Amino acid sequence: MPRLFPVSWGTFIRKMRALGWIGPHQEGKHPVMSKGGKSVIIPNPHRSDISVDLLAKIFKQAGISRDDWLNK
Repeated sequence: MPRLFPVSWGTFIRKMRALGWIGPHQEGKHPVMSKGGKSVIIPNPHRSDISVDLLAKIFKQAGISRDDWLNK
């Protein structure tokens, strides 16, 4: 299985949009991205990269496979 690597917030947003997700929209304390009635809470922008563990949790909620992510 392909290996995930930490990504910057900007790269994360670009790849999510390439996968068809819309946003981010601010709802409460954290931004949210949506696609076809599904919503996923994403981390606030910050200087450090988004960790592999957090990426895996977001992918599970969003139904995104590692292959889809790595091919975008």
